[in-house]
Amino acid sequence: MASVVMMGWLSVVLWVDRSDGGGTHWVQRCLGLLTWCVLGMALFTTDRVVRVQTLAVVVLATGVEFVFSPTLHVYSYRFHNVPMYVPPGHGLVYLSAFAIGHSSIVQRHLRGCAVAVLAIGGLWAAHGLLFAERRDALGAFWYVCLVMFLLLGPSKAVYVGAFVVVSWLELVGTHLGDWEWATHDPTGGVSIGNPPSGASGGYGWFDLAALLAAPYLLGAVSRRRADRLTAVPQGTAEEHVSRS
Repeated sequence: MASVVMMGWLSVVLWVDRSDGGGTHWVQRCLGLLTWCVLGMALFTTDRVVRVQTLAVVVLATGVEFVFSPTLHVYSYRFHNVPMYVPPGHGLVYLSAFAIGHSSIVQRHLRGCAVAVLAIGGLWAAHGLLFAERRDALGAFWYVCLVMFLLLGPSKAVYVGAFVVVSWLELVGTHLGDWEWATHDPTGGVSIGNPPSGASGGYGWFDLAALLAAPYLLGAVSRRRADRLTAVPQGTAEEHVSRS
């Protein structure tokens, strides 16, 4: 249910900010503020580990957005910026993928769901690479990444969820004109579909980074708190020495 609400909100945001909707930069800013609020409420209901994972995705994905969109122009938003709803949107994407992956139906049939993702993703990638009017080599490469994550990744369930969420939002966002992928990468050697068929495989790198980084981040926070609790204030230490 939580994933439906979060994906539903993101779908509404994309519809409001669609290319023929007459929206402005201020509309994007308002959508960004509201999306941060939605993300905050969603994080409030999660445990500490998932909270840290989500924030790691937001930080990493936001950095990638500014490099690959307004700098390298691999894809472009309609105002050639990074809309304010995008950073918190990445957090909701991760939480939606996590929620779907840890739903009871996926947990009971994880292997079958992974096979279905690989089959659907494979057909989509093959069509983009071999038959689509706009050849999609990047999508095929990212599909290989998705295969790797599902076979070797630390959480198959999250990658199953990411395939559903990212594929849906890419189809909606490009259809509504919220963003558009370039025909080729900056080198001109890699063709790109609109959207790339294996976009969830590319997004899987964010998920992998979050899953691997969270234990270290939590450990660093715990050690810092422990150091604060065990540290003796300088003034107290000097007073103790003088009295002795």
